[in-house]
Amino acid sequence: MAIGKKHKEAAALSSSSSPLLPADRRALLLLLLLLIVLLARPAASSDGVRYDYRAYTECKSHPEPALYNGGILRWANKVTDFRTEDDGNYSPAFVLYNMSAATVYSFSCWVKIDGPTTAHVKAKILTLANAASQCLGTALVRNDCWSFLKGGFTLNSASETSVLYFQFAIYSLQTASPNASTISIRSASLQPFSPEQWNQHREDRIQLNRKRFVNVHVADSNGSRVVGAKVAVHQITRDFPFGSAISRTILGNKLYQEWFNKRFNAAVFENELKWYATEPYPGKEDYTVADQLLQFVQANDAVARGHNIFWEDPKYTPAWVKNLTGSQLRAAVSGRIESLLSRYKGDFVHWDVSNEMLHFDFYENRLGGNATVDFFDTAKRADPLATLFLNDFNVVEVCDDLSSSADSYVSRLRQLADGGVTFEGIGLEGHFGKPNIPYVRAVLDKLGTLRLPIWLTEIDISSSFDPKTQAAYLEEVLREGFAHPSVDGIMLWTAMDTNASCYQMCLTNQNFTNLPAGDVVDKLLGEWQTKETLGTTNDRGSFNFSAFLGEYKLSVTYLNLTAEGTFSLAHSDDTKHINIRLSPSR
Repeated sequence: MAIGKKHKEAAALSSSSSPLLPADRRALLLLLLLLIVLLARPAASSDGVRYDYRAYTECKSHPEPALYNGGILRWANKVTDFRTEDDGNYSPAFVLYNMSAATVYSFSCWVKIDGPTTAHVKAKILTLANAASQCLGTALVRNDCWSFLKGGFTLNSASETSVLYFQFAIYSLQTASPNASTISIRSASLQPFSPEQWNQHREDRIQLNRKRFVNVHVADSNGSRVVGAKVAVHQITRDFPFGSAISRTILGNKLYQEWFNKRFNAAVFENELKWYATEPYPGKEDYTVADQLLQFVQANDAVARGHNIFWEDPKYTPAWVKNLTGSQLRAAVSGRIESLLSRYKGDFVHWDVSNEMLHFDFYENRLGGNATVDFFDTAKRADPLATLFLNDFNVVEVCDDLSSSADSYVSRLRQLADGGVTFEGIGLEGHFGKPNIPYVRAVLDKLGTLRLPIWLTEIDISSSFDPKTQAAYLEEVLREGFAHPSVDGIMLWTAMDTNASCYQMCLTNQNFTNLPAGDVVDKLLGEWQTKETLGTTNDRGSFNFSAFLGEYKLSVTYLNLTAEGTFSLAHSDDTKHINIRLSPSR
């Protein structure tokens, strides 16, 4: 059967043919030649469609209905199953026509497997013109219930023909043969959005979650409305924590300190709290630099994140700790928590308790599976006011790292919760190459279902890009993070070292003149604060405006009467009402 006319945007593939070759490109090219194509209806317009933030992390006995009623895959609701043979495993695949490079695509479906108890399933998109493929979403899937996969993609260039397909990856050891496995999907959806629509969704969420409507009502001493009173509102502080890493190089550097304080209300120490920095030799603790950095942060009314108590990567474990085992190691880790948290009790709003434990297991490998549970319990007792985090990389950055997929993160949280840990925060590092923004949003949607604070803790863009490209990618990541309702704070990983270099991305040069990434930060900070709002009361004696959350100074003047005060804007769906009474001074 012919594939069909080019104006068709989607077609499903099903097959009972011989297994395809394992390589993505060869498999999918052969797939197009061998498989029967079910023609799709013309795609529905995305005009007026709002982004759907719904996501699920629980496995369900029955799949939920498709988001957007299936979007341009609307036809999928009428076909019971799509399966194509791929290395002996049956998997769905979809042919997509006339895909635009300017379009943002949001994909979701429900997935179930037959075969091993648990497996990771990846959804990928292949463009046939250049045989380039990219991962667009993953799900940790079971054979006894339906799991939700959500992701998305944009294309580097327009594609006449692309294929959306699925890959199967064993997640845990099972007796079942992978060759006997099949992947089934339900409620598949692919929804296109124009860049303008995607950006409008961000602005709508910013208004809903980062701003609040205010009504200032002015009356005279008799309670009568005052029409034409001049109202001036000035923002004093920002509610949303936006900060950067700092290091010892900021100490004594007045230019650096002024540059930092002008922009940021949060800080994290790049290395100065890590165990190898505070106790390089057993019993030889030195908190001098950390103390000085904390004093600088607190003197400027910023909040500080504690990073970190333990780093599971053995490469960054103190050399002397690597040689310890059994009771000696237990005593050392207990001493580390007690020393660090007793010294800084109440000083840090967060602690990254176990850093990068989705990828490494230095302590659990030596102390047993309950080691992390013990770390959290001990830390909570030592500093009850601090919010305790896991922190890891490649959760939002890439789709191919199964160790740190959204579902892997959730699975690890639930394992530790079963051991008695009460989780309080999710740390996502955010060391990006080229960001896949719709995938970032989809991961935040999934993790947001846990109703825990999510922080983007170490945001930067790879130095493999030129400064202008770094800045463009950084802007997209920051806009996405700030707009997402589940994100509670953003930290940049842009501490300047002694040689005026940074881990991957600097915001300024050594003279503290902004680089392109610094210009992006300043532009966004300008957008994300109200600064000054001026107006006059209307015929009802009211002045209405929308302002970012934070602390404000208010001044009202009418003739020779003036009233001044302050107010706070915290998150609420309700309008903030402020009543001002103008009375002659006595």
